[in-house]
Amino acid sequence: MAGHSKWANIQHRKGRQDEKRGKVFSRLSKEITVAAKMGGGDFNFNPRLRLAIDKAKEVNMPADNIDRAVKKGTGELEGVNYEEIRYEGYGIGGASVIVDCLTDNRTRTVADVRHAFSKFGGNLGTDGSVAFMFKHCGQIIFAPGTSEDQVMEAALEAGAEDVLSNDDGSVEVITSPGDFMAVKDALEKAGLKAEVAEVTMKPDNETVFAGDEAVKMQKLLDALENLDDVQEIYTSAVIEE
Repeated sequence: MAGHSKWANIQHRKGRQDEKRGKVFSRLSKEITVAAKMGGGDFNFNPRLRLAIDKAKEVNMPADNIDRAVKKGTGELEGVNYEEIRYEGYGIGGASVIVDCLTDNRTRTVADVRHAFSKFGGNLGTDGSVAFMFKHCGQIIFAPGTSEDQVMEAALEAGAEDVLSNDDGSVEVITSPGDFMAVKDALEKAGLKAEVAEVTMKPDNETVFAGDEAVKMQKLLDALENLDDVQEIYTSAVIEE
């Protein structure tokens, strides 16, 4: 992680999300609905739903909104039928980008995503063009100053794959997607509260952007982020402030 601060990058990302709280609520509602539709409305038996509800609570999404989204998924309330689609492409300097969408209109979504890439200096690629450069995993990150030994003991005992100490002092736990919830629960029981806890696509290598290149790359990411059908964006780009 030499050369940039993972912690600063996380705070930068979270700050941008906070600015778009209404958008975050909308995305989480969609995710909760799809998770409930696929795995049922009881989060005790549906890890994807539980993770979505946990994220919703973290951003103070009203309980009524959460309940309504679950009921749309289980069919108790009428809702839109969403399709999951992943797009892959390249940003500034060939940085890899994965865009996960939930949509009720595939034609609209691909046109919007392609337009955002082309307008801001990127290119929409083919299926599989960049995904092989990412690892599908659980990622749990603790603030600088957290005891690495304490994290390591609890995480590895619960089945984590790896514990990393970053240059900025943050501690990062990597799990398989299937073990994510068990490891997260074990860490919380040990009194360790993570700043980031998600199942993600983690890039094998990162490209650090600064100056004009950083501005250009951020504009592309913002254009994708602002699309209504986009749920998540994963990228090898690290934007230095």
